[in-house]
Amino acid sequence: MGMTFAQKILAAKAGLDSIDVGQIVEIEPDICLSHDNTAAIAKTFAKIGVSRVKDPDKFVIVLDHTVPASQEKYALNHKEIREFVKINGIRRFYDVGMGICHQVLPEKGFALPGRLILGSDSHTTTYGAFGAFSAGIGRSEMAVLYATSRIWLKTPESFQIVVHGHLTDPVSAKDLILHIIGTIGADGALYKSVEYSGEAVEVMSIASRMVLCNMAIEMGAKNGYCAPDDKTTAFLADRAEGEYTTVFPDDDAEYEQVMEFDASALGPQVARPHTVDNVSPVEDVAGKPIQQALLGTCTNGRMEDLRVAAKILEGRKVANGVRLLVLPASQEILLEALKEGVIDTLVKAGGLLLNPGCGPCLGAHQGVMAPGEATISTANRNFKGRMGSRDAEIYLGSPATVAASAVTGVITDPREFF
Repeated sequence: MGMTFAQKILAAKAGLDSIDVGQIVEIEPDICLSHDNTAAIAKTFAKIGVSRVKDPDKFVIVLDHTVPASQEKYALNHKEIREFVKINGIRRFYDVGMGICHQVLPEKGFALPGRLILGSDSHTTTYGAFGAFSAGIGRSEMAVLYATSRIWLKTPESFQIVVHGHLTDPVSAKDLILHIIGTIGADGALYKSVEYSGEAVEVMSIASRMVLCNMAIEMGAKNGYCAPDDKTTAFLADRAEGEYTTVFPDDDAEYEQVMEFDASALGPQVARPHTVDNVSPVEDVAGKPIQQALLGTCTNGRMEDLRVAAKILEGRKVANGVRLLVLPASQEILLEALKEGVIDTLVKAGGLLLNPGCGPCLGAHQGVMAPGEATISTANRNFKGRMGSRDAEIYLGSPATVAASAVTGVITDPREFF
């Protein structure tokens, strides 16, 4: 019997010819990621008793969560990280303004096929869109990686999600993944390696595949994976930081479960408060008044997302009483959107441009909601209190749904604008 993607890559990293599901192996990751939580990790690292980070070139640190610092405690946190980076000779450090770690890391060429990437952030699963095995870990585990560069991993069982047909505009990868999560459940793929395949995935852009892998964690998955192809190679052509080897599952790999979906039959989806798997077609919640709309984040802050929103908003205005927040995922995307005129369109329509970073999704310093308010958001989580008030509501949807709703002032089916 052949091996799944997870089995093949963990076997390779452990120096084994084969590996069993459930087998625990000691491996050395290719890349380790952390962000504003690096200061807390550094404190744990100091308690281990090791004086210096063992291999500084394995680590990528991006300041993205509360940027620029909104309070003294955040400013101190950033200061401690800058000092830690300097003392330990960590060269791959990206200070405030570069963008969200899950966008910056691929842009800088660290997310490569066949790599094993671990990050102290749950949405590290994003890099599976490039054919990497990428997973989130805890802060204490990251501290141990600082000290030893090695960690134990359990080989996950694998799910294969096959998506047939093609998405029809304005239905997007965000609608698809919300539908999948709504079907499987928030813990339906707990500690599973989820492999996405099928013709709908094959024709997707890299940005859309990043949406699928980013939100794999929202169904409990250890990692998500899309097979690398010519699109992957083209994206990495001028970016790849080092050589890479593609890893594919065997044709006769054994999966715990194979699930099939029909993209052609799918309409816009919305996740209702307060769980990501509380999903329904947009028409079931259409008409719900909103006070805020969030376009962006590490899930949907890329060019294709901003473009579809601009297409809807061009020549129109954001409804009275609605705040449209525009959050490009990185500086690179912001500059491209400025050059292309997309930002001009969004701002003229009434959008408020925010600096690249996690911003409102974090709920710490931007876009905080008041009790009784509702937001329609392209982010990946809608938990109670996620954007500030525990008495506010967050609905998740695609960039098209968010833009359409911003125009009307109520949750709206974006197909009305196409």
